[in-house]
Amino acid sequence: MLDIKRIRQNPEWAKERLGTRGIKAEQIDHLLQLDENRRQMIVKSEELKKQRNQVSEQIAQKKRQKEDATQEIADMKQVGQEIKSLDEQLSQLSEETTDILLRLPNFPEESVPVGESEDDNVELRKWHEPAKFNYEPKAHYELGEGLGILDFERGAKVAESRFLYYKGLGARLERAIYNFFLDEHAKEGYEEVIPPYLANNEAMTGTGQFPKFTEDVYTIIDGERPLTLIPTAEVPLVNYYSHEILSDDQLPTYFTALTPAFRSEAGSAGRDTRGLIRLHQFNKVEMVKFTKPEESWNELEKLTKDAESLLQKLELPYHVVALSTGDASFTSAKTYDLEVWMPAQNTYREISSCSNCTDFQARRAQIRYRDEEGKIQYVHTLNGSGLAVGRTVAAILENYQNEDGSITVPKVLVPYMNGVEVIK
Repeated sequence: MLDIKRIRQNPEWAKERLGTRGIKAEQIDHLLQLDENRRQMIVKSEELKKQRNQVSEQIAQKKRQKEDATQEIADMKQVGQEIKSLDEQLSQLSEETTDILLRLPNFPEESVPVGESEDDNVELRKWHEPAKFNYEPKAHYELGEGLGILDFERGAKVAESRFLYYKGLGARLERAIYNFFLDEHAKEGYEEVIPPYLANNEAMTGTGQFPKFTEDVYTIIDGERPLTLIPTAEVPLVNYYSHEILSDDQLPTYFTALTPAFRSEAGSAGRDTRGLIRLHQFNKVEMVKFTKPEESWNELEKLTKDAESLLQKLELPYHVVALSTGDASFTSAKTYDLEVWMPAQNTYREISSCSNCTDFQARRAQIRYRDEEGKIQYVHTLNGSGLAVGRTVAAILENYQNEDGSITVPKVLVPYMNGVEVIK
């Protein structure tokens, strides 16, 4: 959530920054007018309460002196009604202001490319030239079905389309990949966590999924309190410290977790309907960081390198792009996407998104720390896929395929595959 004081003090800057993310200036003007009305009501309410306290003392004094206080008591009843009315209006104004703030995206950092969509993203670097095949490379789903390690038909029978079964060496490959990821992150100082796979509305709001993206998730009604199947481990990991004040020496803190991710993909009808690219349920290893504000930009570079190192060790070609203001996520101040080469599509596809959310999530989830001077400040939160496991399976199947339809296992995964070097 944005800091209303920052918008109030720099309204034109706020309009310019949020304008690059599709927010109209009129929306900010409306917000500021509500904020001004709210602050005026607070002043008026406090003045009336001060008056009530003073007259209440006068009434008490008259009663002690056995003097008539009828008029003062009548006046105070009227003041009390005014205070009650003001407080009700103030509560409504505060709710309306908060609702608008909860729906505004984060301010993009100054270096973020300005644009309307993914077409405006900027490529920063490439790693490894894609392999050239002397035959037409097959898509990962053709390879997986041909080898009997991916079963989409039965997944759709049991659930619906975009669910699947991993079988045999396919299941082992998936497991090998996420165990490799977790081991690599542990070497870099991430603490492994197994979090809840369900989250309440407060936690979903804390990380920015709610109230804006309620249609993109699966929600379970548990009595009177709804719970949502997590769309990413970012939700339980970031909320681990919600409503807490950390000590200065606890930062930075790194967490990593393997969890399933559940997404309804409400806005992606017709896109990537085949294969592992856009599923309703998939495994993902997530990285989350809590840092001091002055350290967060360096930590974003390190976070991205941690994700890149996995692709390099798997020897998968990829490139890194800086997302434009129109393509970055709602909570992000700056995002780097890692896109892996997919030979059958002859293009790069996203496999990791690494973001600095600055204090945006920390304000929503009330995650703070006490600095060296004893002052309480909001932490900065960062998150990154390290990596999306299903998409890694897809990339390995396509990049390591052989002409006979078999798959060579990347060298770093052979120990995790119990010595299996080729999937036949």
